Amino acid sequence: MSVREEPTTGIEGVRCVPATPTGTGALVLGGSSGRIDDARARVLADGGVLAESVRWFGGPGQHDGPWEIPLETFLDRVAGLRRDCDRVLVLGTSFGAEAALLTGCSSDDVDAVVALAPSDLVWAGVTGEGRVTSHWTRDGEPLPFVPFDDTWRADTDPPSYDGLYRRSRARFADRVPGATIPVERITELLLVAGGDDRVWPAEEHARRIVARRASHGLPTSLVSDPAAGHRAILPGEPVVTAGMRMQRGGTEEADRRLGSAAWTAIKALLR
Repeated sequence: MSVREEPTTGIEGVRCVPATPTGTGALVLGGSSGRIDDARARVLADGGVLAESVRWFGGPGQHDGPWEIPLETFLDRVAGLRRDCDRVLVLGTSFGAEAALLTGCSSDDVDAVVALAPSDLVWAGVTGEGRVTSHWTRDGEPLPFVPFDDTWRADTDPPSYDGLYRRSRARFADRVPGATIPVERITELLLVAGGDDRVWPAEEHARRIVARRASHGLPTSLVSDPAAGHRAILPGEPVVTAGMRMQRGGTEEADRRLGSAAWTAIKALLR
């Protein structure tokens, strides 16, 4: 299927237009690199989805890191997709999954969310000057967040950071209720997590999300693989090697296996 690529308007990004649209649109959000995930957008467009991916930090007029990013960045893109599509999904990875979940629970334009390597909490962002604040804002106000335990030190080289997130959650347990993402506001939710994720404990986060939604009588789909790491690889995607020097866990084989299982579940949401 032929896919036409166009630049997005108003923000740096790409819009992948399928030759035969199905009426479904998707906003694709990368993780802590803030990069434009054009490869994943093309995979979705190959399936008939009008898919956009945008740079959400590090671009013109944006912060240089993932701190105090306006949720309106994503809400505006979703509203635009809704004007062109009957059904809209937000699909994000890692920090982008955090954004996807928050967007999904903040907009009636979102029909479903796919969160790969998700978080159940809003976490701290650190500015270039070392100021600790929230990853996100809404109406100009930082969202409640869980800060990092600054006494934690990595004990591996390259470092893995899953221990930092566990330790910070425990130390700042009083901040957890306010920083918990209200996932019960999301209509349909698919979570994808590797059991060997060493960036943060995504599978633990995912299971907390499942439990919170279950307490509200809501079902949640969870696709996991005990041997996979932080980066699930969907069929047709290249292996991503960019980013900070750190352990991400998994193996290419396990990450592809998780991505293949995730793709089966994603396609069910693209109806």
